Amino acid sequence: MLFNSIEFAIFLPIVFLLYWFVFNRNLKLQNLFVVVVSYVFYGWWDWRFLFLMAFTSLCSWGSGLLIEKFKATPKKAKAVSVLNIVINLLILGAFKYYDFFVGAFADAFLGGKKEGLLLNIILPVGISFYTFQALSYSIDVYRGKLKPTHDIAQFFAFVSFFPQLVAGPIERATNLLPQFEKPRRFDYDTAVDGLRQILWGLFKKMVVADNCAVYVDQVFSNYQSQSGSTLLLAAVLFTFQIYGDFSGYSDIAIGTAKLFGIKLMRNFNVPYFSRDIAEFWRRWHISLTTWFRDYVYIPLGGSRVSKAKVVRNTFVIFLLSGFWHGANWTFIVWGAYHALLFLPLILLGKNRKHTDVVATGRFFPSLKEMGQMLLTFFLAVVGWIVFRANTIEEAWNYICRLFNKSLFSVPWLDSRHYYLPVIISIVLMLVVEWLQRNKEHAFDLSGIKSHVLKFGIYYVMVAALFWFGGRAESFIYFQF
Repeated sequence: MLFNSIEFAIFLPIVFLLYWFVFNRNLKLQNLFVVVVSYVFYGWWDWRFLFLMAFTSLCSWGSGLLIEKFKATPKKAKAVSVLNIVINLLILGAFKYYDFFVGAFADAFLGGKKEGLLLNIILPVGISFYTFQALSYSIDVYRGKLKPTHDIAQFFAFVSFFPQLVAGPIERATNLLPQFEKPRRFDYDTAVDGLRQILWGLFKKMVVADNCAVYVDQVFSNYQSQSGSTLLLAAVLFTFQIYGDFSGYSDIAIGTAKLFGIKLMRNFNVPYFSRDIAEFWRRWHISLTTWFRDYVYIPLGGSRVSKAKVVRNTFVIFLLSGFWHGANWTFIVWGAYHALLFLPLILLGKNRKHTDVVATGRFFPSLKEMGQMLLTFFLAVVGWIVFRANTIEEAWNYICRLFNKSLFSVPWLDSRHYYLPVIISIVLMLVVEWLQRNKEHAFDLSGIKSHVLKFGIYYVMVAALFWFGGRAESFIYFQF
């Protein structure tokens, strides 16, 4: 079920009313209700994969109980934790990476003959997200950071909570699970703020991302005949498309969770205002970045080891991050590209140079900050070309064609597309997020006292959705 669909527009208010007015008197029933509606939400796409998510949840829940049982014998507890990790990663690998590895093996040793070797399995939506979320639970229980829950409904609600189920944020058990262990209370102000965040997320997805996609898809599917300026424009528009699409989903998920008294972690924090790549990765897909930091990078020694191991650890997390996105060499190269950009900063100890918000206490950034942001944005654009391409060869040819004398020509524009609304929506998004860069989310209007002005803003946003966001396009990160 898509957030930007008629089905969800009907589903959400019904679930909201039942949640607060029917099931709010009993915590166990309320949690069970969350599980049921979350499974309906996920099963709307393909009910068969509900069994897969249930099995993943059951394995992680059971592992927590066994780890607690064997806490007096660390070797057994560790064996249970490792076994759960292996089982979950094998499931993820079978569905997401089997054909990739078999295909690579066939290309290398069998002359490319793949008949009868590939499974061609449909990739379950959101499998990378809920698998990593379930893994965080058993790892944290093993580390002693979390007591295992004996209530299976609470745990299944934690794994399957529908707002963030298929595209994050990837929640930690230490944050989300305790919220299902205690009664929730409806808070009017929080719910209103959640609705505002949902509205902003829909704007970024339906108005910014989906309209950028029209031009991007046309150019990337026919890049061989396009000028450098056209390729650059498409790459820049894809940069805004993927941000509007993914951060828009996160805003809708976080805002929807607020309606149910649940607080999810922030997943994006104005990443295109970053002054270097290290800052960019602290602000982009925060839940995944911190997951790899806490469960891979730090256990490997982090940056408190020799320089050679720091290099190794940096490449490991970026390559894993790239590979997490999909079974394609383009994602691996994209991860390696960012590792190369990140490495000098961490080796020179400058990876945490910019931890504050840019231009703090000032309306405009300095010329130096503006230059840093533009350079970081450009480096991100180049990386997104590799990410968007179907193959390494396509990415290389695209970049080569981009950097030639036609880069200074007038880009091709399809007269059938409404470019003015696209430009206006991108500028509006950037302006709002710049003005609100110190807030929890960009559409936090708590500082505006005039109700007339607030409702005027709401009207404009809703009108933009109906006027320019007519399509119900799937979210990019559903494929991951």
